[in-house]
Amino acid sequence: MAQEADPRELLSLADLVFLVQRHNPQLRASLQARDAATAGVVGAAARPNPSLEAGTGQARARVPGTASGTLFSWSLAQTIENPALREARIDGARFGLQGSQHQVTVATSELVAQVRLRAYELLLQQEEAAAAADALTLLEQIRDRVRIRVQSGEAPRYESIKADAEVVTARLRADSARLGVDQARLAINRLAAGQLPTRWRLAASLGDVPVLPPLAQLQSEAQDRNPELAVLQTNVARIEARLKEARASRYPGVEFRYSEHREVDARQHLLSMGMRLPLLDQRRGPIDEAAAELARAKTLLEGRRTELGMQLSSSAAALEMARLRIDALSRGAQPDAEAALRVAQAAYRFGERGILDVLDAQRLLRSVRADLIDARFRLQAAAVELEFLAGRFSLPESMISGKP
Repeated sequence: MAQEADPRELLSLADLVFLVQRHNPQLRASLQARDAATAGVVGAAARPNPSLEAGTGQARARVPGTASGTLFSWSLAQTIENPALREARIDGARFGLQGSQHQVTVATSELVAQVRLRAYELLLQQEEAAAAADALTLLEQIRDRVRIRVQSGEAPRYESIKADAEVVTARLRADSARLGVDQARLAINRLAAGQLPTRWRLAASLGDVPVLPPLAQLQSEAQDRNPELAVLQTNVARIEARLKEARASRYPGVEFRYSEHREVDARQHLLSMGMRLPLLDQRRGPIDEAAAELARAKTLLEGRRTELGMQLSSSAAALEMARLRIDALSRGAQPDAEAALRVAQAAYRFGERGILDVLDAQRLLRSVRADLIDARFRLQAAAVELEFLAGRFSLPESMISGKP
């Protein structure tokens, strides 16, 4: 009795995505960048430190009647920031943190889409390998029949040579397909930093039918949930805060200073206030730069909105075309090709057809089956693209906590 496979090696698509998210180094780096942005908010909210100055010296009398002795002075100054400047700086840091959080979502969405696409590429390679193995088995059976007919003198020797050449070619295709399966597995394991189980299998099928809402709903979701749009929107808000900060920086704040001077025969106390006047530098450069960056960010946002709608329409069209191809091939072309091969094999056994007719029928079936496999992969790829554009791939909190 054959030993059953370890159930821990059987991974669903969701399990595979979870494992890759747990170990992917690029995603972990995005999370660390978010932590750095959190520290940036703390730094932006910090208040300026007071400054303390002290000095001492000697007074020497040069005129009769004046006293000599030690002099001492100290002063304490504190800058009170312009509230508008401080608020704009903090807002800019907060929007930077939001941008980092959205960047994590972008990285996660891209990773999930890449894992799912790689998984379907693995299923594609497995289907192609299975088809190549079936084609090789069929050609080997045909070759054995041809050899019997050639040995009995019922068929010329060139038929045996032709059948042997077809078998060699089919064996090369089967080997190449198996190599493609191994490469697809390695590509997925590379995304997980090599942390996937040694002998894992994917519990999914290329023939699974994706269930998606109508295009209008996907477009609405994309405008609200697409992480790339969220990054661009946050960038616009961050640059708006930067523009406010540049305008408010013309009056950075007021400095209050308390000074005390101790002379030989007197002590002075002085309370003063100072502020910077924007006479020579009115901060036109930073203001104009921030305004130009804001206009550019808004242009990029609107352009991406339009492009996103076009991408959704294109992916939906690709999905529909793949469905039509699958329907046409599975219901028409493949059954016809299978019937044609059966007829050609029967006619060959009765001597009514030559080996070339059988090989042509087998080649046609192989081509139709390859087209059907490709159409199923295109359907899954278009579905992944639609879900990605609609922002349906998000970062699960379980990935951070370490619980599935």
